[in-house]
Amino acid sequence: MKDKNSIGNIINVAVGVCLVCAVIVSTAAVTLRPLQEENRASFRQLNVLQAAGIYQPGMNVSEAFQRIDRRIVEFDTGEYVDPPGGFDPVRAVRDPAQSRALTGDPAGIGRRTHYGEVFLARDEAGRLERVILPVHAYGLWSTMYAFLALEPDLNTVAGISFFEHGETPGLGGEIENPRWQEGWVGRRIRDSDGNLVFRVDRGRTPEGVPDADYRVDGLSGATITSRGVENMVRFWLGDEGYGPYLAGLQRRIQAGEVM
Repeated sequence: MKDKNSIGNIINVAVGVCLVCAVIVSTAAVTLRPLQEENRASFRQLNVLQAAGIYQPGMNVSEAFQRIDRRIVEFDTGEYVDPPGGFDPVRAVRDPAQSRALTGDPAGIGRRTHYGEVFLARDEAGRLERVILPVHAYGLWSTMYAFLALEPDLNTVAGISFFEHGETPGLGGEIENPRWQEGWVGRRIRDSDGNLVFRVDRGRTPEGVPDADYRVDGLSGATITSRGVENMVRFWLGDEGYGPYLAGLQRRIQAGEVM
């Protein structure tokens, strides 16, 4: 009679249990992957709508997102493009053929893709209502990801929504606080001469300063995170980011080519 407590039998049982568990986990992963991808896409859509100031509680995200036109732009030229095989920003930044290393990188992101997404929100009459830009930069502990929405003048902030980060809760983590994000609405990026002057203060913006329209309150006790947020805006709305695209879009708006 075979000894059930023998080393060989114990090993066989352990291997059998591991194989069964591996099959269950693999099957679950494959089965749930489409649902996970759908949830991830829905979450991004929700944050685009929130940044644009369109989302209302209880709103059907998928239906509301029909107002949004997703386009791909080439950063260096600022022109719309249709990359062969589509464009996935997560994969592209890891691919040397689709991205390049940055030098003098204030945003601390290391690499920038050749292309970027833009989201154009239109009102019921089809007029341009918001331009929403995906932006990211390194803070104290993590890369912070957000959507920044601009008014049709392409210089006034309509809203911002941080949707992923690993900053310290209660300090740098306050970037996701709706109250702090509301302070961005109406702030401007460039002065009348076209200089990019937006800044995040080191604490509360002083009362009565003449350039208050270009400043938002800093995060108390989170100087490095605040600096990272400022660098994020300056990088992505500058010449290395969406600057050429926004300049070209502004010319088309002024020429009446864009509603």
